[in-house]
Amino acid sequence: MDEPRDSEAASAPGGDGPAESARETPNRHSREQLFVLISAASINLGSMMFYSILGPFFPKEAEKKGASNTVIGMIFGCYALFELLASLIFGKYLVHIGAKFMFVAGMFVSGGVTVLFGVLDQAPEGPIFIALCFLVRITDAISFAAAVTASSSILTKTFPNNIATVMGSLEIFSGLGLVLGPPLGGFLYQSFGYEVPFIFLGCIILLMVPLNMYILPNYVADPGEHSFWKLISLPKVALISFMINSSSAGFGFLDPTLSLFVMKKFSLPAGYVGLVFLGLALSYTISSPLFGLLSDKMPHLRKWILVSGNLITAGCYMLLGPVPILHIKSQLWLLVLVLVIIGISAGMSIIPAFPEILNCAYENGFEEGLSTLALVSGFFGAMWSVGAFVGPTLGGFLYEKIGFEWAAAVQGLWALTSGLVMGWFYLLEYSRRRRRSKLQNILGTEEERSTLLPDENQP
Repeated sequence: MDEPRDSEAASAPGGDGPAESARETPNRHSREQLFVLISAASINLGSMMFYSILGPFFPKEAEKKGASNTVIGMIFGCYALFELLASLIFGKYLVHIGAKFMFVAGMFVSGGVTVLFGVLDQAPEGPIFIALCFLVRITDAISFAAAVTASSSILTKTFPNNIATVMGSLEIFSGLGLVLGPPLGGFLYQSFGYEVPFIFLGCIILLMVPLNMYILPNYVADPGEHSFWKLISLPKVALISFMINSSSAGFGFLDPTLSLFVMKKFSLPAGYVGLVFLGLALSYTISSPLFGLLSDKMPHLRKWILVSGNLITAGCYMLLGPVPILHIKSQLWLLVLVLVIIGISAGMSIIPAFPEILNCAYENGFEEGLSTLALVSGFFGAMWSVGAFVGPTLGGFLYEKIGFEWAAAVQGLWALTSGLVMGWFYLLEYSRRRRRSKLQNILGTEEERSTLLPDENQP
């Protein structure tokens, strides 16, 4: 990416040769990196605002239109299912389509369908309303999958040596979207009705489109030879994928269930329910840059940050209800405290996962370049979407059948299983490497002896 620019600067007419190039190139690169950060921040903010804005009031509105808790969970979950499929496709063909075009087109379509979501309350209740909800959510999922896959690929291309730090820092904007979405959605819903939150957010996303058309760089690369099947066939990648599923399922589980539980248990209005979500969003926002920095500066700790994050999350979901077997009374302060800890543990589980997968791909022969970055970006988005589909779908069903307390415990069991399995794998990997190192030392010592013996026998 950088070499052609350097050579062009060095040979540009009127330039002062290499010295002038050395002075100009860093400024040009830093400006390009700044533009990429702005673009990535815009998609993180927009996607998470729309992801979270539904939580405080949509389940209640959908119930009025004749949707059951299970159907509401499926409406939340279908977004992730189609984002999964779209991420795999866009990750494979990003190089053919073009990263910049995919990014801008995805944002444009998403902004339009977000506005359309705001007029769904005019649809007749029952099957027509439910079908239109599914249609709009599916379209939005596909468009956002395009934008996010392109954004992650461009970001990794631009910051190859500190991607975890950059991604962790950009989670500030994801967290800001999570922070602003629920209270802003709840406030606009209470003040102006159902339509205004979606029209407001859709217009913000549409306004970001011309900005990104202007500032986003356009990278060109050749298609790669590897596929998603080669990537997921790597044992470490498969297990990390299970952890990503668990983390995203945890977030998705809370969307259709937490607001209903809080309103019924503590009799809070929709506006205050949005504030309950702040504990999760703020702690995730603050902790993510820290774990990104740790992942880049101390990569040997990255695996244990991943494992610890899932184990802590497991304990938190047991306390979220809390699960009845603990005989702990459900209190609002305890719920908020547990959400804060879940936000921190989510940062531990999510931020190091992307560089771990990317390093594993490179270690197993994947070529370095935009094609592999697109493949890993699409794969990461797809694995996130698996959990984001299962989380709200299963969560809505379990909430209806066994209640919030036991449903949260089931989610915690998933996190516990993934954390223990991943930890066991890393221990086996460490043990194998130690045995291999010892064997190499023994073979090396024997080889040295064999080369020395003839010299010792010479007169």
